[in-house]
Amino acid sequence: MASGRSSSLCSIWVIVLLVGFTGSSSAQLSTNFYSKSCPKVFYAVKSVVQSAVNKEKRMGASLLRLHFHDCFVNGCDGSILLDDTSSFTGEKTARPNNNSVRGFEVVDKIKSQVEKTCPGVVSCADILAIAARDSVKILGGPSWNVKLGRRDSKTASLAAANSGVIPPPTSTLSQLKTRFQAVGLNERDLVALSGAHTIGKARCTSFRARIYNETNIDASFAKARQSKCPSTVGSGDNNLAPLDVQTPNTFDTAYFKNLINQKGLLHSDQILYNNGGSTDSLVKTYSGSANTFNSDFAKAMIKMGDNKPLTGSNGEIRLNCRRPN
Repeated sequence: MASGRSSSLCSIWVIVLLVGFTGSSSAQLSTNFYSKSCPKVFYAVKSVVQSAVNKEKRMGASLLRLHFHDCFVNGCDGSILLDDTSSFTGEKTARPNNNSVRGFEVVDKIKSQVEKTCPGVVSCADILAIAARDSVKILGGPSWNVKLGRRDSKTASLAAANSGVIPPPTSTLSQLKTRFQAVGLNERDLVALSGAHTIGKARCTSFRARIYNETNIDASFAKARQSKCPSTVGSGDNNLAPLDVQTPNTFDTAYFKNLINQKGLLHSDQILYNNGGSTDSLVKTYSGSANTFNSDFAKAMIKMGDNKPLTGSNGEIRLNCRRPN
């Protein structure tokens, strides 16, 4: 009798343990998450990204930025893609995003293509992660194995996006470190991921104060930028300038060389190389070694993509990336 009860208890514990292990493993992202349920997902995403970048090189940077801004606000959950509804105001009009983040129509096209390939299987959050990797690769940067299995948020928060979690271009080095640490990224990750500014453009409102007021800036560089960005607020606010003055459409190490030559466009760029700061040595390292930068950038992107994903039964697989099901 006693041995029978003991045996039953053992069986129960085995079942509990198995359920526990199954639950924890299903909550983990993996590089082969869609290997059976949607094996053609990578081709479906890349074909649309390739077409969009061929049409406009800047779109590669925009798609990469969508993934950044998504992951920094409540984790990588696709919330940045949600349009406002009667029940919530989303992230699109938040200060870091308004008139700034773009590429939503391209994500719509990717989602449409993916849905044709395997309906109701792939999340919008995962689409952002894959599109970011493909954009970097297409523009000459590194590739990496994207971890997948995220699910989509059913809501979004304007307040969360406005709370300062996304570092503004006026950030000090200390502020940058704090905000990156909050999402599990260290100083090396910060500098590597800032290297994403080797592609893309910024609006005059983001760099006006730097080109007119700061002293750690190359004079000819500042003068050239001033010609397209008037000092008066409200004049030319949306005029664009390349974040990397040398090769704005190529993912390379020129961004770091620019910093050494005091040609960082944003205050938050130049602060990474600023007369003996703690990140100066990393900027020097990356400026001289594409292999080191590419390797560290890929690792940091994977780490960032691990930030608080919705998995298992949390969230949903949105059928339209702009609205909850």
